[in-house]
Amino acid sequence: MRVLNALLRQGLPLVLALLAAGSGAQTQELRLYTEEYAPYNYTVKGRPAGLSVEVVTEIKRRLGLSVPIEVVPWARGYRAAQTEPMVGLFVTARTAERESLFQWVGPVSATRAHLYARRGEQTGIRSLDDARKVQGILVPREWYIHQDLRGRGFTNLVPVAAPVDAMRMLLANRSVVIAMDESTVAETMRLAGMVSDPPEPIVKISEALLYIAFSQGTPAALVQRWQQTLDEMKRDGSFAMIHQRWLPGVPLPPSSHKP
Repeated sequence: MRVLNALLRQGLPLVLALLAAGSGAQTQELRLYTEEYAPYNYTVKGRPAGLSVEVVTEIKRRLGLSVPIEVVPWARGYRAAQTEPMVGLFVTARTAERESLFQWVGPVSATRAHLYARRGEQTGIRSLDDARKVQGILVPREWYIHQDLRGRGFTNLVPVAAPVDAMRMLLANRSVVIAMDESTVAETMRLAGMVSDPPEPIVKISEALLYIAFSQGTPAALVQRWQQTLDEMKRDGSFAMIHQRWLPGVPLPPSSHKP
C-alpha cells in the first residue's frame, strides 16, 4: 500500500494533466511543432534534429510520451500555438510581447541577434537608426527579431519564410543586410550553400532566452511536468551534455524560468 501511495504521489501531476487534457476534447492529444532553425531544430534526412529536438525528445522519454515532432514553417506553428489547445512550439524566444501568449518551459538556450552584411560590404550602417534607411532588411517572418524591429517602428523589413531563405537572398545580392541570431549563422550558411566568407555582424539588435512555448489551452499541470523534467536534466548533467555537443564552448542558459 505504501508503494502504491508513493507511486500515486509521484505521478499525480501527470495524471491530472492527462485527465485535464481529455476534459475539453475527448481525444485531444498534444502536438509538438518546430521549424527549420539550425542548430536548434531542423531536418536531417527527413527527421527532426538539433539541440532542442534532443532536449524535447529526452523530456518525452522521461514522461513516457510518444508525441511526434512536426517541422513546419514558423508562422504556421506560431499561429497554432496561439489559437489551438494542446500545442507545444520550440524553440521560442521569450519576450515581453509574447509573455502572456504562452506557458513557458525553459530556458533551453540563449542567443543574441544582429544585423549581418556580406563580409567587406560598405553598408554605411553604424547603428539601428542607420538601418532604417536601407532599402530592405531581410528577417524570418514573425521571429522575435521581426517583432522587435517592427515594434521599434521599422518600415523597411522584408519578411521571409525561413532563415536559410534570408541567407540565400543575401548571397544573391537581394539585400545588403539580414537580421539573424548569432548562434544560427554558421549552420544556416551551410544549409544555404555558402562555404566561405561568412556574413559579419554590424549592429547588435537584442538578446533573448529560448524556451518551449505551450499554448494557453494546454493543462498547466502538464506544462509543470515538462518544466520539472527539464530541471531534472539540468541537475543530472544530461542537459549540459546535449547543449555543449551542439554549441561547444557556448555558456549554458541561466537556470531562471523567467527572461
